[in-house]
Amino acid sequence: MTGKVVQLHTPLGEEVLSLNSGDHVELSGIVYTARDEAHMRMQEDGIPFNPQGAAIYHCGPVVQDNRIIAAGPTTSARMNELSGFLLDRGVRALIGKGGMGERVREQLKNRGVYLAFTGGCAALASSHMTRKGVFFEDLGMAEAIWIIELDCLPLVVGIDAQGNDIFDAVMKHANQEYERYRKL
Repeated sequence: MTGKVVQLHTPLGEEVLSLNSGDHVELSGIVYTARDEAHMRMQEDGIPFNPQGAAIYHCGPVVQDNRIIAAGPTTSARMNELSGFLLDRGVRALIGKGGMGERVREQLKNRGVYLAFTGGCAALASSHMTRKGVFFEDLGMAEAIWIIELDCLPLVVGIDAQGNDIFDAVMKHANQEYERYRKL
């Protein structure tokens, strides 16, 4: 971690490959929300947007009067088995909370990154967002794919393109400390 904030803009390219886990970034440009149902629909019916360089935000926003009212992240691990096809098609960033599993960590290597946003900050997130459109609206507000324009959303690189994972590192450290205290 360098202490500086890296400015990123979608569509993302190879610049994400040089990010390190723990780096602070501000993301601007178009992102697409997608939770479980949206991932499954895209697997069945196809991806309704150009996935090259795209960022997927694991989120079910609250939308009212064509405005994003709240847009906190959902638990990304729910998409562990559903994300590979998006990365295979060129998606460069997955955004959410809580990290993702070993399988996704491997799938991200040399291709993309996982960006973390703090849970409980839905109003803060929405203050950086403008609604631009929607796909699969029949899935309902939480499960539809919302097209959102970001303006400098603050994020942390949770998993980098080399497979370094801040969530895994914290868990390993916590387990080491637990074992150390258990032996006292």
